[in-house]
Amino acid sequence: MSFPDLRIAAALLIAAAVPVVLPLPVTADVRPAALFSDGAVLQRQRPVPVWGWGDEGENVTVRFNGQEKSTTVRGGRWMVRLDPMEAGGPFTLTIRGRNNVEVRDVLVGEVWVCSGQSNMQWPMKLSDMPEPDTIQKSSDPQMRLFTVPRRAADTPQSDVQARWEPCDPSTLPEFSAVAYFFGRRLRQELNVPVGLISSNYGGTPAEAWTSCAALRFDPVLRNLLDRQAQAAAAYPSRLAEWRRAMDAHRQEADKARQEGREPPRPPAQPQDPAESPQRPGGLYNAMIAPLIPYAIRGVIWYQGESNAGEAWLYRRLFPAMIRNWRANWGQGDFPFLFVQLAPYTRIKPEPGDSKWAELREAQLLTALNVPNTAMAVITDLGDENDIHPKRKAPVGERLALAALAKAYARKVEYSGPIYRKMQVEGSRVRLSFDHAKGGLLVHGDRLTGFTIAGGDGRFVNAEARVEGGQVIVWSPQVPRPAAVRFGWADYPVVNLYNRAGLPASPFRTDDFPMVTAPRS
Repeated sequence: MSFPDLRIAAALLIAAAVPVVLPLPVTADVRPAALFSDGAVLQRQRPVPVWGWGDEGENVTVRFNGQEKSTTVRGGRWMVRLDPMEAGGPFTLTIRGRNNVEVRDVLVGEVWVCSGQSNMQWPMKLSDMPEPDTIQKSSDPQMRLFTVPRRAADTPQSDVQARWEPCDPSTLPEFSAVAYFFGRRLRQELNVPVGLISSNYGGTPAEAWTSCAALRFDPVLRNLLDRQAQAAAAYPSRLAEWRRAMDAHRQEADKARQEGREPPRPPAQPQDPAESPQRPGGLYNAMIAPLIPYAIRGVIWYQGESNAGEAWLYRRLFPAMIRNWRANWGQGDFPFLFVQLAPYTRIKPEPGDSKWAELREAQLLTALNVPNTAMAVITDLGDENDIHPKRKAPVGERLALAALAKAYARKVEYSGPIYRKMQVEGSRVRLSFDHAKGGLLVHGDRLTGFTIAGGDGRFVNAEARVEGGQVIVWSPQVPRPAAVRFGWADYPVVNLYNRAGLPASPFRTDDFPMVTAPRS
């Protein structure tokens, strides 16, 4: 089903996303949103909304970089829009109502939202460094960091408790490693100030980052809200069952101690679905809505592990989330750049089904079908034993390449090879690729990661070789091939690259049934 008429959708989504504003005192000082704090970075070359709160009917004047804009507080809230500016600073942002507020050391440059789950959250201090003294040499007064507190809410919130910080050895260790390496590359390439807004929460699915209004628009995604309601309704009985189990456990534990045995582990307490950070809309409300409509260049995103069991749904959910953010931000189809899942879990020598491969496919389809998106492939950066691979610098660098191409019109190769078409030639299959200018490369002695099947859908490991910008695949076990897969595994062992040194995305040419069947 196509997304509803954009004009209607945007109006309804924006209405649903109006932040909750707590009642103000009879007399309240005019104040700006937390994003407008000392050290802020404002987006260059675009109108810049500046907003905050004050007394009803209060006149508010904002002065910045030679501009002066005035408005009146309505519904407790005020907003002005500064005209587009070129990069520069530092400047002082002055806000005058019945009181005066000065926001100092404000820069104008590039602003990116950096969001997702734990691999985007993963801090610098726990990451592998490209150089041992990376953090020690990180001081850059032209790069600023803003970390959104991790919490969920049932309704869209108006503000966050956070402030801008300079990038230096005291602030960087706790900051997102992927975001930092992304921003560092932009600083090197653009030579303008960069502001990074880190809004991420480990172990969370995409539906938590999507507004409930957007989920309701789609009859399939609406099931996520129904599922949440059912879980909430079942929670009291689950809690009562746990309490009975705890009573039995205490008796068994006392008996074990009396007999000199190790007491059994207690049963796990169920989490209240109403308090879960995974609940639909919860993170959107608390960690995205307060950022809107701050002027930004785009978004980088690293998430998907928590949705790997329902890749079929992610095909619909992820594009809906992107449309949701763009509609509510009201800044057009800004670049939305994301990371494909890294390899994870035990390497298997034989072909088989893979939920993670299906999720990667859903991400690939998003990159191919949603305008102004791009995907960073990291099949060479996985860890069999860790869902959080520690090499974050190449991830940020590849996202930066996509930003240079998509946001800044640089003529750089930003993607690894992407499957385009296949042609059966007797017992062999010829595969063609996009993003293969100058030909394909194999890192190693022989090309790996390809499987092949006939009409029966039984895949076997295949031989493969590169011919210029194409790949030839075959197996003596499959005399009449019908389909090819590449990197189709939880942990794909693959080594196909383009001349830019970027790895090829996993793919399949078949449409055999998915292992992640829909849940009712």
